[in-house]
Amino acid sequence: MRPKRLNVRITIPFLGEIGGEWEPDDAERRAAWELYVELVTRVSVAPLGEDEGSAREALTSMHALFATVRDILKRYGPDVAPPGAHNEVSFGVLAITVLNGAIRPVLNKWHPRLTAWENSAPAARSSVEHENTWQEIGALRAALESLRQVLQQLAYVLGDVAGAGDLIATPQNVSALPSQPPAQQGSVVP
Repeated sequence: MRPKRLNVRITIPFLGEIGGEWEPDDAERRAAWELYVELVTRVSVAPLGEDEGSAREALTSMHALFATVRDILKRYGPDVAPPGAHNEVSFGVLAITVLNGAIRPVLNKWHPRLTAWENSAPAARSSVEHENTWQEIGALRAALESLRQVLQQLAYVLGDVAGAGDLIATPQNVSALPSQPPAQQGSVVP
């Protein structure tokens, strides 16, 4: 069941809360589904454990979201970013605000720092081993976790708008999850 009109709230660190009323049309629902699929199939909404994966791969995945969102916005055109009242949001407003207000600052800060560290790697050490010896890796992983929480909020909102089931929960964790997303996740009130 797809809600007709939603009250949306997403909290972005250092930026605050973005939200308002959203009455998505069919183009916005299709765009929401496309971005939802992109988000739930990336490291963007899955926790990156302390000894798991690579921060570089996570940053690269986050960077790739810019091209994905641009493609979706171009394909659906202005229908996904209609002009609205002060307290109204749209797919375009949410997507661009998250890109520029949450993802871009993390990439701007951490991409050059990690690149400089990677360039100092000894030939005998793997890239992941070298990354994990960096004194700033904990802070980078904390920034990625904070960003993951923002993207998870967005994913929950987009999934609701698209009328999709929860694809964020992994099958082994489904029985342990509450029936509603926790309060800190993106909220949608029909």
